[in-house]
Amino acid sequence: MRKPSLATLVAALVAGSLCAGAPQSRAEAAEAADAGGGIPSPASAAASPAQLGVDLDTVTIPELQARMANGSLTSSALTTAYLRRIKAIDPTIHAVLRTDPTALRQAAASDARHRRGHTRGPLDGIPVLLKDNVNTRDLPTTAGSLALAGSPPDTDAALVTRLRHAGAVILGKTNLSEWANFRAAKPTSGWSAVGGQTSNPYVLDRNPCGSSAGSGAALAASLAQVAIGTETDGSIVCPAGMNGVVGHKPSLGLVSQSGVVPISAEQDTAGPMARNVIDTALTFSVLSGTALRGDPAALPETPGLRGKRIGLWRLPSLGPEVDAVMTRTAQRLRAAGAEVVEVTPPYQDRLAELEFPALLSEFHRDIDAYLATREGPHDLAELIEFNRAHPAEQTCFAGQELFEQALAAPPTTDPEYRAMRAELKDLARRSLDETMATHHLDAIASPTNPPAWTTDCARGDNDVIPSSTPAAVAGYPSLSVPAGFVDELPVGVLLMAGDHEDTELLSLGAAVERRLHAWRAPRYLPSAGTGASRRTE
Repeated sequence: MRKPSLATLVAALVAGSLCAGAPQSRAEAAEAADAGGGIPSPASAAASPAQLGVDLDTVTIPELQARMANGSLTSSALTTAYLRRIKAIDPTIHAVLRTDPTALRQAAASDARHRRGHTRGPLDGIPVLLKDNVNTRDLPTTAGSLALAGSPPDTDAALVTRLRHAGAVILGKTNLSEWANFRAAKPTSGWSAVGGQTSNPYVLDRNPCGSSAGSGAALAASLAQVAIGTETDGSIVCPAGMNGVVGHKPSLGLVSQSGVVPISAEQDTAGPMARNVIDTALTFSVLSGTALRGDPAALPETPGLRGKRIGLWRLPSLGPEVDAVMTRTAQRLRAAGAEVVEVTPPYQDRLAELEFPALLSEFHRDIDAYLATREGPHDLAELIEFNRAHPAEQTCFAGQELFEQALAAPPTTDPEYRAMRAELKDLARRSLDETMATHHLDAIASPTNPPAWTTDCARGDNDVIPSSTPAAVAGYPSLSVPAGFVDELPVGVLLMAGDHEDTELLSLGAAVERRLHAWRAPRYLPSAGTGASRRTE
């Protein structure tokens, strides 16, 4: 049978999103907080669904486009609502570094296109936040470092060009773990010298995870409709899981990395993040160059789970509460007609042994090439000296051990390095390909993340999370979808599939999302003990 195209998938998802029930809104979350002893949400003053006519927590891009098409909503009103939410809420979570002063001008141009009936596709007029390691010609692009905080890049990243051509409103830039968490041996995710510390909106003293921390936290707080993250290993999917949103790490090469601050060309990719799978898929269609149009009224139903075979990789090292979420996830998938079998992909110890040394060599090569395009330090050696000379770069953690190790690492022309990367890629692909072939699987599922740990600059992260590594090293797609909660803290289920099977994975993710129905608005609790206790769910 012929594989479904991305256009067919998105058509089905659009149709499903226009008739599906909405998950719990922020207003419902506020009622739950009041009933359960929680604190009032800082979003309550900013949320004005009555004025806007939509609930920013739960509305999808197809619903927004339908409203803009019939004239009951404008991009200007939508963009204004998000800018107001950022002003009201972001001082609590520190997810947004800066907003684009041209955002309302971009929205007005989209409104003119909508009035003329000449829209550019599903993202026309939709506000998007960009992780601040994605080049923008009119906004600073810092990777969280003061070393790049001067003049903006000369040109947009290729993916930003695609977003602009699609009519998206570039709303601003999100905070990130400085240098995408590839600086210190014991970093603290979500901290940068430029933006300070991003907090998890669900429990504010907990960590947002991964280098796309600001993008994940901003989406959880409904500060934009979609956001762009980047991943080398886990930095899209872990912040998605930890912040209760959806994150898609595309197959390597489907989204251009031109103009994105690198770690490794062998693993890096940008990808979409959103509060639901349909918005994620629509954004991916733009990032990958397959922007879509179509009449939602004539579209087929959303795909289902019946007959799908899913391998469950439990990862008990993440704790019994997370394992209980996975057990319940498997039960719900089986009840929807899926077959779920337990699996353990092979070669994981060897992957863990080889990945880091390979990344050191690749980072030295790739960061030198990137720095040569920017004002500031010209190469990694100068960047190390910059950090030593600037105390503000040491306010959370002083170390730059990974920089120093990368400087001394063998070059990527070294035969031992080449053999190491070849073995890595081979084993990572075999770990997934062999598992899927042996069990005749459509996908492998595992927990995306443990419950968010307490943020602590002195200790650093507690983030040994092996589920993201096979797909990241292989260059295969992965997708995190909300699966449930441990107390107040979200846990995602990570879905993995074969090379360039992004369309099939997004289709499956939409069916899983619909079955689990696990998204819930955050309550901005100061600490885990300040709200009503919840059982694992």
